[in-house]
Amino acid sequence: MLTMKDVIREGDERLRARSTEVPIPPTAEDLALLDEMETFLVNSQDPEMSEKYELRGGVGIAAPQLGVNRRFFTVLLQEEEETFKLSIFNPKITSHSVEQTFLNGGEGCLSVDRVVKGNVPRFRRITLEGFDRDGKPIKLRLRGMRAVVCQHELDHLDGIMFYDRINMSNPLETYGEPI
Repeated sequence: MLTMKDVIREGDERLRARSTEVPIPPTAEDLALLDEMETFLVNSQDPEMSEKYELRGGVGIAAPQLGVNRRFFTVLLQEEEETFKLSIFNPKITSHSVEQTFLNGGEGCLSVDRVVKGNVPRFRRITLEGFDRDGKPIKLRLRGMRAVVCQHELDHLDGIMFYDRINMSNPLETYGEPI
């Protein structure tokens, strides 16, 4: 079982490396890690499990955060009416809105153990393409929180931390309507 001890932290050079593509269909090793990542998110959102294993709550995790520079991530987002689950290999944004947004209150990250104040500009809508665990193509049109979370995780695959996108001369600059 993955715990916070398995999540590498800012300052580790592996978080700054561009990840390599995964062969499609994914290898058994990549699928096993993905399974562990999915379980980690479920456990981190369960109050009893997160307390027992000292897990920070997360809505997404990318392979590079576990020291594996491969292009995949998983998201588990509890929304008002439904749960959004996505596990994707070799994701890429193929189109996006001109309109931007940001998370009101800023973003956090399992690899960052400090509060970083500032708004992170994100596209309000994206089209995300990649492959599922069976190697089948995925094409999703995402908006709002789903789009923001996927952009955050996709950045990890390119060695970008969320705070790299904050305008440090005006950290509270706004970008369209907040989420």
